[in-house]
Amino acid sequence: MTEKNKTQLSLLIIIFILFAFSNNLNLDTGSIIEGGRNSKDFIQEALPLDMSIFDAQPYPICEKKIPFFCSVAWLGLSETFQMAYIATILGFLLAIPLSVIASSNLNFGKFKFISRSILSFIRVLPSLVWAIFFVVAVGLGPLAGVLAMTIYTVGFLGKLQYEAFEGVSNHPIESARAIGMKKWQIVHHVVLPESANSLMSQLLFMLEYNMRHGAIIGLVGAGGIGYYLNLYLKLGIYDRVMSILMIMFVSVMLIDSISNSLRKKYFSSMGKK
Repeated sequence: MTEKNKTQLSLLIIIFILFAFSNNLNLDTGSIIEGGRNSKDFIQEALPLDMSIFDAQPYPICEKKIPFFCSVAWLGLSETFQMAYIATILGFLLAIPLSVIASSNLNFGKFKFISRSILSFIRVLPSLVWAIFFVVAVGLGPLAGVLAMTIYTVGFLGKLQYEAFEGVSNHPIESARAIGMKKWQIVHHVVLPESANSLMSQLLFMLEYNMRHGAIIGLVGAGGIGYYLNLYLKLGIYDRVMSILMIMFVSVMLIDSISNSLRKKYFSSMGKK
């Protein structure tokens, strides 16, 4: 069988499986058409945007502040960013020892399997599920959100980190062992500096990721701008829902732009050295 025939056969198998799964799931094209009509109605109700979310709220603590800093937009967005920042930094720092132990080239024996199992278990549950667990454990509010994002950050970054550590050349590691360095010294003086570029990229990416998910976990009462998003969805105030979604879009794009600039400056400075 030629390569062309193999490719055609593979495509036919993929298409067959697609239709088989669609039939098993009872995917109804009529529902898709109806969903299009509902989406049209939603857009009509959501536009134009309700800009009242930028108006000051009647909170006593806001009497001496600039009105914008007491608005739903600012309060929700700033709380989400603070949650994401704390969770990213804590998760990053907590993930490092686990990822060091999980790295094959650092020879931690059976502890490698234990560490990888912990990281895998954490990643099995998305941050939304962790948020539900912590809302039950510590109650509604930002603490539950910070704990949920921190735990998920540990699992997510832990895998990326030990892969970065395993990508470090064996030559400097073996040289360090040859001169009698202990494992923690090898990690501090060889592994971390050699993988610093990857770690910086992972840290900035995770901040952006947690900022996006800060809105989602707020839907289950874990604080942040997601609280207002959930409230307006329940009340059917779709123009405010769309306003919050636009704020989230702009804020994530801004963070992504800043993180790209920081990465470029960091890498360029490392290159000069």
